[in-house]
Amino acid sequence: MKPILEKRERSLGTKLSIKGDRCNSPKCALIRKPYAPGARGKRFRKLKEYGVQMKEKQKMRFIYGLRDSQLREVFDEAVREGKAGAAGVLSLLERRADNVVYRMGLAPSRSVSRSLVSHGHFLVNGRRVTSPAMILRQGDVVKVRPESAGNKYFAGLSEKTKGYEAPTWLKMDANKLEAEIVGNPSDVQLPVDIGAVVDYYSK
Repeated sequence: MKPILEKRERSLGTKLSIKGDRCNSPKCALIRKPYAPGARGKRFRKLKEYGVQMKEKQKMRFIYGLRDSQLREVFDEAVREGKAGAAGVLSLLERRADNVVYRMGLAPSRSVSRSLVSHGHFLVNGRRVTSPAMILRQGDVVKVRPESAGNKYFAGLSEKTKGYEAPTWLKMDANKLEAEIVGNPSDVQLPVDIGAVVDYYSK
């Protein structure tokens, strides 16, 4: 799987942090091979407007680990809520259960957090959840399921997360391995032109 993820980053010419901290190390594919997959030295060609929109959409897909249909559903939901702009779409993506676990610092990547949520290791407002796509709301509390606390993955995790700074929209309690959503996601920095993605789905 790793070579596929590396090729995605190289083909788009952008670090997407798909594999967590690895992308900030010398092992990052774009550092080791700063050129597109295929012949060495192959240049990234200049794209027309539609090509740019498609490329930015692909970046967003890979960052959040979504299929085309899933990303389309997010945009459709933003339209239904009357928040079809970049801020509204980004808010929905950030409030997905798998992304919230990732933002809590409990997983090195969204793919790992997605697996943890799918296996039922988390509670939302006291109820076990297994849907990574669940959109959380302000006031929701996410925590590690007590029955999962003894899992070897979570062993010592509270100590590791004590120095972690969660986003301002999450009120994190590292000792309890839980967080409350206290605001709307904002100031999220992504290597994506979200406006171009909005334009792509608006057609």
